[in-house]
Amino acid sequence: MRNNMFRRLPVEQATGQLYGGRHRLRVAYRTRDLIVLGLGVMIGSGIFKIAGVQAATAAGPAVIVSFVIAGVVCLLAALFYAELASVVPVAGSAYSYSYVAFGELWAWVVGWALLLELLLAASVVARAWSVFAAQALGDFAVPVPSWLADLVGQPKGFDVFALGILLLLVAVLATGSRLGLRTLWFMVLAKVAVIGLVIGVGLTFFDPGNLSPFVPAARPAADGSGQTVLDAVFGAATGSTPQVFGIWGVLAAAPAIAFAYIGFDLIATAAEETRDAPRSIPRGIIVSLVTAVVLYIGVAVALVGMVPYDRLDPSGPVLATAFDAAGAGAMGKVIDVGAVLGLTTVILVVLIALTRVVFSMSRDGLLPRGLAETRRYGVPFRSAWVSGGAAIVMSQTIDVLTLEQLVVIGTLFAFLFVPAGVLALRRDRPDLHRPFRVPAAPLTATLAIGAVGWLMLNLKVQTWAYFLAWMAVGVLIYLVYGRRKSQLRRLLTEKANHRAGAGAAGRPGASSGTGGPGAGPGGLPPGVAPYPAEHLAPGRSQTGVRPRPQDTDPRPAVPYSAPSPPQNPYLSQPYGPRTSGTGPQQQPPADPYAPGASHHQTGGYPQPGPGSRGRHRRDDETQQPPYPNEHDRW
Repeated sequence: MRNNMFRRLPVEQATGQLYGGRHRLRVAYRTRDLIVLGLGVMIGSGIFKIAGVQAATAAGPAVIVSFVIAGVVCLLAALFYAELASVVPVAGSAYSYSYVAFGELWAWVVGWALLLELLLAASVVARAWSVFAAQALGDFAVPVPSWLADLVGQPKGFDVFALGILLLLVAVLATGSRLGLRTLWFMVLAKVAVIGLVIGVGLTFFDPGNLSPFVPAARPAADGSGQTVLDAVFGAATGSTPQVFGIWGVLAAAPAIAFAYIGFDLIATAAEETRDAPRSIPRGIIVSLVTAVVLYIGVAVALVGMVPYDRLDPSGPVLATAFDAAGAGAMGKVIDVGAVLGLTTVILVVLIALTRVVFSMSRDGLLPRGLAETRRYGVPFRSAWVSGGAAIVMSQTIDVLTLEQLVVIGTLFAFLFVPAGVLALRRDRPDLHRPFRVPAAPLTATLAIGAVGWLMLNLKVQTWAYFLAWMAVGVLIYLVYGRRKSQLRRLLTEKANHRAGAGAAGRPGASSGTGGPGAGPGGLPPGVAPYPAEHLAPGRSQTGVRPRPQDTDPRPAVPYSAPSPPQNPYLSQPYGPRTSGTGPQQQPPADPYAPGASHHQTGGYPQPGPGSRGRHRRDDETQQPPYPNEHDRW
């Protein structure tokens, strides 16, 4: 394997027990928990607003079709996430998949895009949470002190509510994910009940006449709406101006709606903490996405059926205004509760995913290794505090509500690599066990990549400029820091040194045994007579030392045959004791880079041990850490 910026992490190493003791996450999730994670992040306040905004400004009643188009595109991407999650069930999501399929540089690029997505998402949603919380207090006639009124519900600048919700949820994650999971279950069930109530009440006011015309006639877009890349291309080629409504408006609304579905990919970041991850992750991704699409379409149908699209006000609370117009003003308070609960779960799941991506990149050495430390309960507390702190600073210092599309472009960029990664692994590693397989992968992957690319081209030119600047900074950081600190680079360097040492020992004139330069027969110092053969213990050499495997094995030496515990992260344990005084030695681990090596040879995915009560046992529950110094694990 080449030891350069395109070095690839072997699948067996990615899925094995790479990191012992405090560098492993505990198992906390089941399939139903993953579905709740997905619904927690995909269903936020956007479900009460995005349909009305897009109906009023871009698509009219045909916004229902836009929801279906965006859902199909995201479902295509979800199928490929499901296959890679079944093959590489580790934290890091698209970052880890790219590391295995394409190499380290591309993995860093994808991981850097994910950091942009998740940091901005946490900041943007925290700001939106503050706005909705302040509105809910007003609707419920809860008085706000005058000194606090200017510090809550603000779109930019210092905001107490945004700061408080982020601090609270970061503390929940840093102290234990079980508390966060229980909290998430309660809030997701509550907001799904609210959404069901909204759909049920809204359908009672449904008027088919409000759906006519279903696809309004096209018209020029309003000034100041922002030019997309496609608008710029078509404008340069044909001299046309951007348009809304009509067929083009229906298609143009899909990228904005895809923002609502984004989040199913975050389920994959919980793979290392999931029981039976190769099967549970695909089920959680697909079931949660399909459920979210159905709920969004249900709200859209109820909304455009209650009020004609041209009477919707996109600048205000669209759904609450629609209920007021239909004579059900009390539903506004229900929507306030659902929006606050929905945004809270979005922040919580985004922070979970952000923490796991930072943890995974730090564990690989591309970010500082100290961030990969975990607490007693397998919680990456340092990643939680550092990434959460960055989100807090961003939310308080940047006008993040104007950068929402950067969240979309970061996610869609990662989406491009996942279908391509499936094709790459099917070509390079057809032997891998795939509990979930995408049907007709070459055709489906082409459709997925084309659809995602089309969604990206529908984003604003300004968004692309910001994104390219962010990626340029990321590549510079990798060249200065990540490339040198990479743990895979260190592993491959040690392997090359071991091979070079083994080759030097076999050259004519090289010393053998333990006597050093000038040693006599058998490696004994000059002037020292050999032991009589009858005085030697079975298996002992003339030096009185049991021969090492690489001294007697005619096969080429492997870098893991040293008798002392190697400083290697990809071995779950050091060599064990000899089986007996005269018996065979314990064999060194198989070379993970040998052709055909499987994850069963290199540790494999951790399985529950006896008495573990259905969860995986951590190294620190069964044995002492293999190295006395925590930081020498590599």
